[in-house]
Amino acid sequence: QVQLVESGGGLVRPGGSLRLSCTGSGFTLDYTSVGWFRQAPGKEREGVSCIASSDGSTVYADSAKGRFTISRDKAKRTVFLEMNSLKPEDTAVYYCATVTSIGCSIRYRDYDYWGQGTQVTVSS
Repeated sequence: QVQLVESGGGLVRPGGSLRLSCTGSGFTLDYTSVGWFRQAPGKEREGVSCIASSDGSTVYADSAKGRFTISRDKAKRTVFLEMNSLKPEDTAVYYCATVTSIGCSIRYRDYDYWGQGTQVTVSS
């Protein structure tokens, strides 16, 4: 049984930073790719970034490029999303998700297991 728990969300001022963590059980990052997604009120869930199981290669949405960095600690089964230069439009519930796959995508329909989400609010 795959279980995922996100943490690290909170309230931050525009231009600030947050580091989200996604810690799981029931899988190994050797064979599991992990994605970060977000959903703002009234909007569809969108992909932010992902990291592939095979070689740790990464994909970023245009909105995340240059500001967000995804990384992983395989021993701890934890994936991080470092978010810098945050903007009010980054406000959303952020979810991590997993799929047994060599590569990764930021299409939410490709993922099988999801965490409960962590709220990120960017406001002055």
